[in-house]
Amino acid sequence: MSEKNSDGNRSARERLQQQRERDRARERQRRVLIVSAAVVGVLALAAVVGVIAANSGDKDSGSDKAGPVVAPTGATDGDQPAIPTGKADAPSTLTVWEDFRCPACASFENAFRDTIHELEAAGALKTEYHLATLIDGNMGGSGSLRAANAAACAQDAGKFTPYHDVLYVNQPEETDDAFADNAKLLELAAKVPGLDTPAFRSCVEGGTHDSWIGESHAAFKSGNFSGTPSVLLNGESIFPTKGSEQISPANLKKWVAEANKGKKPGTASPSAP
Repeated sequence: MSEKNSDGNRSARERLQQQRERDRARERQRRVLIVSAAVVGVLALAAVVGVIAANSGDKDSGSDKAGPVVAPTGATDGDQPAIPTGKADAPSTLTVWEDFRCPACASFENAFRDTIHELEAAGALKTEYHLATLIDGNMGGSGSLRAANAAACAQDAGKFTPYHDVLYVNQPEETDDAFADNAKLLELAAKVPGLDTPAFRSCVEGGTHDSWIGESHAAFKSGNFSGTPSVLLNGESIFPTKGSEQISPANLKKWVAEANKGKKPGTASPSAP
């Protein structure tokens, strides 16, 4: 082989190697951007999902059926039914409107669960959970209602928070109405020590709190929210941003600290079941 051909082959190999290095660099950059977007912008994406869900029809979800309104033990009734968690006298309040079938709600919970629990334990924050059945109305089925009723039944047993977390960790695909099966909800209850009792089973299977959930969903509809989750800190929306700052666990802690400056942390427990 001539020296000229050898140099040409070497040059071609070098160009190919350089191209491969550029391709690998672009792929690394792409992955970094994807991960960064997942961490920093998870709720920006969730907001889009929530808006789409809210604007896709909201047909009758089946949660407005007639029947006696039985509020869960310790829950608030009235115009905006809610289940409270954390210290009742905490200086800041996080208001969460959510649907157990909503993937954006799971994104919020999975990203912020530990932070919310930490702030609640410190007496800095109390949370009010308002349960909606938006996905049932938009996609059909009854999983939003059945899961919400089961969560309300867990509130009766004093185990709302752990069961609430279990439901989101085990959330099925949005198009899979698995939560419509009470047997599935009872199966998941076994993951919460002491929850799977005859009283809990009777509450779940009997739909004890269905009408209360219906009132909560009616409050969601009348509140003109853009979708689920809708999250407010002391009445101000933090979703997807609060002012010019991107929502994140660290920023949520900062916002709560700023709101609580000069105030004593809460010490009183919520009303016990």
